[in-house]
Amino acid sequence: MVDNYRHKGLRKKLVETLRNKGVKNARILTAIGKIPRHAFLDRAFEDWAYQDAAFPIGNEQTISQPYTVAYQTDLLEIQPKDKILEIGTGSGYQAAVLAEMGAKVYTIERQKTLFDKTNKLLQEMGYGQIRMFLKDGMEGLERFAPYDKILVTAAAKTIPKALKDQLAIGGLLVIPVGDQEGQVMYRLTRIDVAKFKTEKFDYFRFVPLLKGINP
Repeated sequence: MVDNYRHKGLRKKLVETLRNKGVKNARILTAIGKIPRHAFLDRAFEDWAYQDAAFPIGNEQTISQPYTVAYQTDLLEIQPKDKILEIGTGSGYQAAVLAEMGAKVYTIERQKTLFDKTNKLLQEMGYGQIRMFLKDGMEGLERFAPYDKILVTAAAKTIPKALKDQLAIGGLLVIPVGDQEGQVMYRLTRIDVAKFKTEKFDYFRFVPLLKGINP
């Protein structure tokens, strides 16, 4: 994977774009400035990789707009060594941002072809510490629960109970909720075993969160 001065210059411009859009978290901006986003895209999109835009990655999935990645990450209030469950690995770019910030990342992908491709890419890029699983994201990953933070990168009609159950006391769950017309970004804070604080933020548009595994 080539990462040359041109790519690094384009990343610097992307960071400035995000800063101008209101992203203030220096650790998020540093991570985005370090990660070669073009490596997560097909070569046909390489020239546009550092635009603040989403692009298709196959299997009717997309790599999220960098602003959206930064926005969701900021809501998670990432601390080093946080144990994070990500639902919807996709290209692996969001997982890489979390890993660069020092989090211990567990990530689930339901599309077998995308899982194989992304798992290989993350290994090749030196992100072998990211643990990736082929599973139904709606079920979470109970084996390693509870999680300090849970991030969902697909639109849910309702918040899956399994994910709420797998969140640690005091933990944060960030998830877009709504229909195909658009979704509201929710953040849940687990107060105790049965009680959650719910906050609503801006509107976004994500691909839908689907049940099952697509082999």
